[in-house]
Amino acid sequence: MENRYCIIMAGGIGSRFWPMSRNAMPKQFLDILGTGKTLLQHTYERFVNICPRENIYVVTNAAYAGLVKKQLPELASGQVLAEPYRKNTAPCVAYATYKIGRDNPKANFVVAPSDHMITKEEAFMDRIVTGLNYTENHDCLLTLGIKPDRPDTGYGYIQFIDDGKAEESGIARVKTFTEKPNADMAKFFLQSGEFLWNAGIFLWNYDTISKALALHLPEVDSLFREGMNVYGTGEEKSYIHDAYEQCKNVSIDFGIMEKASNVYVMSADVGWSDLGTYGSLYDHTAQDFEKNAVIGKNVMLYGAKGCFVSMPSEKLVVLQGLEDYIVVESDNVLLVCRMEDEQQIRQFVNDVKIKKGDKFV
Repeated sequence: MENRYCIIMAGGIGSRFWPMSRNAMPKQFLDILGTGKTLLQHTYERFVNICPRENIYVVTNAAYAGLVKKQLPELASGQVLAEPYRKNTAPCVAYATYKIGRDNPKANFVVAPSDHMITKEEAFMDRIVTGLNYTENHDCLLTLGIKPDRPDTGYGYIQFIDDGKAEESGIARVKTFTEKPNADMAKFFLQSGEFLWNAGIFLWNYDTISKALALHLPEVDSLFREGMNVYGTGEEKSYIHDAYEQCKNVSIDFGIMEKASNVYVMSADVGWSDLGTYGSLYDHTAQDFEKNAVIGKNVMLYGAKGCFVSMPSEKLVVLQGLEDYIVVESDNVLLVCRMEDEQQIRQFVNDVKIKKGDKFV
């Protein structure tokens, strides 16, 4: 138990949830599920049941370090790792790996995003503990795979080798990774039964991930490995600033998982969603008889069907005749967008930034 560690990645902007998610307050720091707790708080509480509190580290952008400490006040300052620049997930993992490995080279990690939803908490804990027990004694890079129930084009897919040799725990060797396929390919993946959704949750021990970093991302590896003698000292902040300035932007998926030969996937049925879009939030929000999902106390609908509506509780909103629309107001921004076009929201944000400045993003 003392060798179990959790690295929570909490540095994203969440632009697909604009205008709810803003640069100053991204979605992981919001209570978008209406539970009274933010996504980050839910994630933290999930892993407290798996490893000691003092072994949970949150990696975030320096601009959000204060938010992390406010929402998770039980964390010591050394458990919040502040990134001076956004350089994707590989530097994030390397920084946390070597900071933790400096003190405990027997560390066994689970690495997870801060903004995912899990509805089957006990099943999730069981799968993560099973995975950690496996990685503790095996030289493997393990990722969590979710059995797909629809041909979703918004997720990455993992093809596993179905050779009858899979572990009883549901762990199998990975054959290929595929990023967000088109509709026809997603249907084929679903029908074949050989593909799982990529949940973006990873498990491995210190020796395995440090060897993988050195082999597949040597430039990233050297930057953070060489800082082990200053981590935990007054020189850490300055060293990390310089390291991130030199470090390339690369994901752990592309940099390591798609290249390594010792990659495995563990299937899981845990009620998972990455909550990456309003469509995914719509799927997990209570709906009325016309399939409308409404957040807000004063929303009145007439002839509306299949809409996701989120409004401030004090605002009276009357909507008539809309079908399959997203209608969201947050602070000084109102978004009205067809559900089928929600992938354009990132483009909307870029256009707003260019034409109106940072005030609205």
